[in-house]
Amino acid sequence: MRHDPQHSPTRRDFLADTGRLAAAAVLVGPVAEAAPAVHVRGSGKIRVGLVGCGGRGGGAAVNALSVPGAELELVAASDVFAGKPAATVAALKEQFGSKVDVPAERLFVGFDGYRRVMDCLQPGDIVILTTPPAFRWVHFAYAIEKGLHVFMEKPVTVDGPTSKRMLELDGKARQKSLVVGVGLMSRHNHGMQELQKRIQDGELGEILFMRGYRMHGPSAFFRSVKKPDGISDLMYQIQRFHSFLWASGGNFSDFNIHIVDHLCWMKGSWPERAQAVGGRHYRADKDGVYVDQNFDGYGVEYTFADGTKLFFDGRCMPGCKEVYASFAHGTNGMAVVSSSGDCGLPSAIHKGQRPKAGSLAWKSNVPPADQNPYQNEWNVLVAAIQGGKPHNEVESGVKTSLVTSMGRMAAHTGQEITYEQILNCDHEFAPGVAELTFDSPAPLLPGPDGRYPVPMPGEKQREW
Repeated sequence: MRHDPQHSPTRRDFLADTGRLAAAAVLVGPVAEAAPAVHVRGSGKIRVGLVGCGGRGGGAAVNALSVPGAELELVAASDVFAGKPAATVAALKEQFGSKVDVPAERLFVGFDGYRRVMDCLQPGDIVILTTPPAFRWVHFAYAIEKGLHVFMEKPVTVDGPTSKRMLELDGKARQKSLVVGVGLMSRHNHGMQELQKRIQDGELGEILFMRGYRMHGPSAFFRSVKKPDGISDLMYQIQRFHSFLWASGGNFSDFNIHIVDHLCWMKGSWPERAQAVGGRHYRADKDGVYVDQNFDGYGVEYTFADGTKLFFDGRCMPGCKEVYASFAHGTNGMAVVSSSGDCGLPSAIHKGQRPKAGSLAWKSNVPPADQNPYQNEWNVLVAAIQGGKPHNEVESGVKTSLVTSMGRMAAHTGQEITYEQILNCDHEFAPGVAELTFDSPAPLLPGPDGRYPVPMPGEKQREW
């Protein structure tokens, strides 16, 4: 596979590239206990470490190594699953050649792998944090201690206590002038950027309401059946993190955060409360009983301080109508924010309240080289590092994660949840996450029947 600078795959695309290498790589594993420091003297290179070698991690590394006009070099990688670091590095090496310098002694497997990777870097280098978000604050704290710039995936938090912790850590990162990017790539979609400016300049008039949809069949690790033999509850839950609230915020937080994020960005503020509905419709299939914590469908009404509503519908059910887009309605017309997916071009403004022939007032026109928001966010991050300019997306990333969790919590409890309530809720989903080892019990334990606790709106005041 050759590196084509005109084509930068998304982070999810990377899964297909690494799959064929995983079987061989699992035989490699880590071969060293020590993490020797890496020194690249007398050059303009920025070294990169990768913590979390799934599809998101590998894809983020692709974007890092594809930044034009910059010398970035991947030097270390870690994951909690044996074989993943080697498989990811092998795929990257095939694509980028000398930009990947990760010998076997800098491939790490284990819950302390994040430390070993960062110990291979020097202040001013970059660490990519793409593990499930439950571990984000732990890894971010060590990155700050080491003086490293950071790219972290979304969500960045899953509950109130970790949100407060991340905001405190952000203050320390700012004191050190660290550059921090968060993988909410919609904000780096050039068409959406122009639309957001037009909306803020009043072209759409007063915002009346916004609506977003992510409705499709089961995806990723949305559903899970009972844990098979040969793997612990802890590792099963990390492996299938979309299924478990402590690890990811569940499919609601992980799948739906982008649309919640970019509609709040269009509005220019954050909702102050949410009420919601949701439920489980499918309990089992031919492979067994579902034991995950997700609802199959969600409907959330977010309310802003001025009374404006944001309506979000999410569904993961086979055989149903698929809708995956977002819209904003104002007194002067309506906007197509994302025409498809989380941030699909083109964005557009129409006269009247629905798109039809002759209603188009404006449509984005983004040059092909600027159409990949995954690459754009990395170009901006590296330019800030090279230019010594401030760039920090943690606060907006935390607020987006918290607002998304607010809608999830409203659906799971059956209560109206305010921003202050979710922020100050003392239910920390995984309080011992920083001390986890391969021998630790999982933060969530199954019952005798192998099923995990699920949300029960109206009956349980917590999410499970």
